[in-house]
Amino acid sequence: MHTDSIARAAAALAGGCDSPVRSGWSVGGAPFIQSGARGAYAFDERGERYIDYVMAYGPLLFGHTHSALVTGLDAIAAGGAVWGSTHLEEVRLAERIRAHLPVMERMRFVTTGTEAVMSAVRVARAFTRNDLILKFAGNYHGHFDLALLDAGASAHTADASRGGIPEGVMRDVAVARYNDLASVDALLAGRESELAAILVEPIVGNMGYVTPVEGFLAGLRERCDRLGAVLIFDEVITWLRFGLGGAQARVGVRPDMTTLGKVMGGGFPIAAFGGRAEIMDVLAPTGSTFTGGTHGGNPFSVAMAHRVLDLLELHPEYYPQMDALGKRLADGIRAVFAKRDLPYAVVQHESIVDFKFRPGPPNRNYDDARAADKAAYARYYHAMRDRKILLPPSQNEVMFVSTAHSEADIDETIAAIDASLSVAEGAKAAL
Repeated sequence: MHTDSIARAAAALAGGCDSPVRSGWSVGGAPFIQSGARGAYAFDERGERYIDYVMAYGPLLFGHTHSALVTGLDAIAAGGAVWGSTHLEEVRLAERIRAHLPVMERMRFVTTGTEAVMSAVRVARAFTRNDLILKFAGNYHGHFDLALLDAGASAHTADASRGGIPEGVMRDVAVARYNDLASVDALLAGRESELAAILVEPIVGNMGYVTPVEGFLAGLRERCDRLGAVLIFDEVITWLRFGLGGAQARVGVRPDMTTLGKVMGGGFPIAAFGGRAEIMDVLAPTGSTFTGGTHGGNPFSVAMAHRVLDLLELHPEYYPQMDALGKRLADGIRAVFAKRDLPYAVVQHESIVDFKFRPGPPNRNYDDARAADKAAYARYYHAMRDRKILLPPSQNEVMFVSTAHSEADIDETIAAIDASLSVAEGAKAAL
C-alpha cells in the first residue's frame, strides 16, 4: 500500500520520516501518508477521509484550517515573515500571556517546545548555580539530550549511550517515578545541595493521560522551596487545552517557570518559556546566560498567536463544547467496554480522551503505561484506520478532540471502536 510514496520517503528522509512516531514503528505496517486536512478530517494520498484524533499531537484546538487561522495570511506575510528586531506585537503577546499565566512575569519566545524546555533548564541552572535536574519517567520534554532519558511519547531511550547522549549529561539528571514523592526523596538523598530544578508535566499527556495524585505537585513545590530549586511546569500540551490558565490553574500549584508550545500559534511554530522576574534576569543582556534565535518572536507566528487568543477570549463556549464532545466519546467507549466485559479504564478531561489495553485503574506512572499490551494496541490502531479513524501510531499518546469534531463524528468513532475491538481482542484470544 502506497509503496512508491513510502520508498521515496525512505530514500530521501532519514528513516523515511522527520519524527519517528510518524513511521508507525511501534504499531507496524505501512505509515499513514497524508495529503491534506480540513476541520476534523485528515486525507490520505488517495484523498480518502479519516476522522482525525491526532490533531498534530494536541495543538489544533479548532481542528485543521479554521477560517480565522487561514484567511488573510498574505497580508501578514507581506509585512515580512522574520525581521530580527524586537517589535511591539511580540510585547503585546507577552502581556496577554502574562495576564492568563501570572507566574510568567518575564518570558522569551522561541520556535519549539524543545527549545522552550531546554532554555528553561539552562536558566534554572544559571539562577541556582547548580546542575542536577530531577525529571519523571514517561514525561516528554522535547528531544534535547537531558529530556530523552526515560522519556514518554515515542521517544523512550533504552540505551542513552547509543542514542548520542554523553555520560556527563546522565550524571546531572535524576529520573523519578511520577506520582511518587518517596522516589523523589530517594533520588535526592545526599544530592539535595546539587538540585537546580524539578521539571514536570503537571498533567501528563505523553504516557497516556495521567493526572497527579493528591499532594504530589504540592510536594514538589515544598521540596523546591526547601532546597532553593526551581519548579518548572512543562505546559506544552496542557496550556490552552485546559483553558487560558492552563494546568497550573487547575491543580492549584504555582511553578517558578513555565514552558509553552505550538498550541499558542494554532500549530504554527512558536513557543515560550518564562517565570519569575528574578529568575529570568539571569538572561543576557541583563545577565550572562544566553538564549536566542532569529525566529524567536517572528511577526508571522506572533500574529497567529494573537488570532488564537482572540478566538479563545471571544468564544468561551469552545471549552464546554469540547468537553461535551469528550464526554460523549468517553461515555461511548465505556459503554462498549461494559458490553464486551473489558476491564479497561477510560479517562477523559475536557478535550482529551484515553484508554490503555491494561486491566485495572487508570495509569498513575510510566510503569503502568509500559504494562499495557502494545500488540493489542497495534491491532486496534490498524483496525481503526481500516474504518477511517486516524489515531496516534503509539499507545503512549492520547486522543484529542477539537471544536471541529461533531457529534456525528463521535458516534461514527464509537461504532468503529466497537468493531475494531473485535479485531484487537479476538486476535489476542486466539494466541
